[in-house]
Amino acid sequence: MPFEHLVRDHTIYACVMGSRAFGLATDGSDTDRRGVFLAPTPLFWRFEKPPTHIEGPAEEQFSWELERFCELALRANPNILECLHSPLVEHVDATGRELLALRDAFLSRRVHETFTRYALGQRKKLEADIRVHGAPRWKHAMHLLRLLMSARDLLRTGTLTIDVGDRRDSLLSVKRGEVPWPEVESWMTRLATETDEAATVSPLPAEPDRARVEDFLIRVRRASALQPDPYDEGVQGVVGTRGVRQG
Repeated sequence: MPFEHLVRDHTIYACVMGSRAFGLATDGSDTDRRGVFLAPTPLFWRFEKPPTHIEGPAEEQFSWELERFCELALRANPNILECLHSPLVEHVDATGRELLALRDAFLSRRVHETFTRYALGQRKKLEADIRVHGAPRWKHAMHLLRLLMSARDLLRTGTLTIDVGDRRDSLLSVKRGEVPWPEVESWMTRLATETDEAATVSPLPAEPDRARVEDFLIRVRRASALQPDPYDEGVQGVVGTRGVRQG
């Protein structure tokens, strides 16, 4: 079974990410598509399990299986959390709407550690570029500033907003290399400090609501097991309304 069939037939949520979702797109910007698919439950009964993620089939497209997506979101993975909050949703079914309704369950003060750790790693790469090439990759510098703003505002308000809004022009000026590096560096330092301060008074809970997410996952796995599926025609003979038949 080609893996792309899982994306084609079982996607529950699909969105556009990257510069277009961040409000930073220009004429040459790519369209990055991200999605979540629900692998039919019978596929997990086999020795060979369904993939946790799939690249493609379209260009710039990447999808996660629902369980893997939830695991990463509970760990406050920045890319995953931002995917859940994209303003550019291209597809969502009933299960996808349930997933979106859980957005607040994934958010916790863990975002302080994960967002700032990722930002620190990116800043070290920018500094290495300056040492080796004499200048940073300005596009990466812009996105690092955007990430720090997003993390600070999330910790302050408890709400994740990924569109930069009226900050677009100032961030694009960084991308074009129009802002001197010392000024950009100072901006990054100030944002990092504000993020640390926001973490101490954040309205976010200390931990995500893992039980609520797990309940959702179990329910959709159970519902999937009871549905006719083209990849396992015999499933209805094995699973009925009363569960697995006893031999």
